[in-house]
Amino acid sequence: MKTLYRYFCVLGLLVIGLTIYSCRKNANGRNTLNLVDDATVLSLSGQQYSEFIAANPPVTGTPAAEMVKRVGAKLTAAVQQYLADKGQASLVNNYQWEFNLVNNNEVNAWCLPGGKIVIYSGILPLITSDSDLAVVMGHEISHAVLKHGSERMSEQLLVQYGGEALSALLSSRPAETQQLFNNAYGISSTLGILAFSRKQENEADESGLYYMASAGYNPNAAIGFWERMKAQGGTKPPVFLSTHPSDDQRIQHIKDLMPQALTYYHP
Repeated sequence: MKTLYRYFCVLGLLVIGLTIYSCRKNANGRNTLNLVDDATVLSLSGQQYSEFIAANPPVTGTPAAEMVKRVGAKLTAAVQQYLADKGQASLVNNYQWEFNLVNNNEVNAWCLPGGKIVIYSGILPLITSDSDLAVVMGHEISHAVLKHGSERMSEQLLVQYGGEALSALLSSRPAETQQLFNNAYGISSTLGILAFSRKQENEADESGLYYMASAGYNPNAAIGFWERMKAQGGTKPPVFLSTHPSDDQRIQHIKDLMPQALTYYHP
């Protein structure tokens, strides 16, 4: 028993040491676990995005598809300027933005590292204006800029693989690594494995408001959008909500952020 106890003590100390050594601050200044390197993440992102688009040809030539392109271009230009103004332009240096609408009934959207944004047609019934779409895109871009997917992958690497580096795991278990990536960034439908935390969701809500306001979209649109999203909840919330439904706490948090968000809004 003493030997087993010592083993777990040593293991615990190793995990704590690895966690401390592998921390980095995200764009909001919060310490996060970092066991993944950006180069490997970008490589996985490009590969998985290409495979997804090959299997899900983008919608073109429709008003909705044109809206995705229009809002995407305006919003990402504002994001780049917003980050540059804060001395954080390097966070999107390697981004080559793309915006696509795909036919899929899931209420979902995502932005991959590198700036690949996909909107599912299932979310369109909740979109009443360009500003609503900016809410969705701003939220998803925030997850990418804040590297929430990398944070979730790091946590899973620590729990399942003892802190093995992502590049090493990719070399030894490529299929598992690809699935880990898909789950972390919302490409698959099994988001329950690696769900965004409440803290990450709040961060994405906040930065998303600032991004859309900087692009000239009224951030107040976020309140109506999340109220409509809330109505889609129930026993099986939409994929877009991860494990955190759009509840009254989230909407109140957005309302609390509104005065600050409006300082960025210049229509």
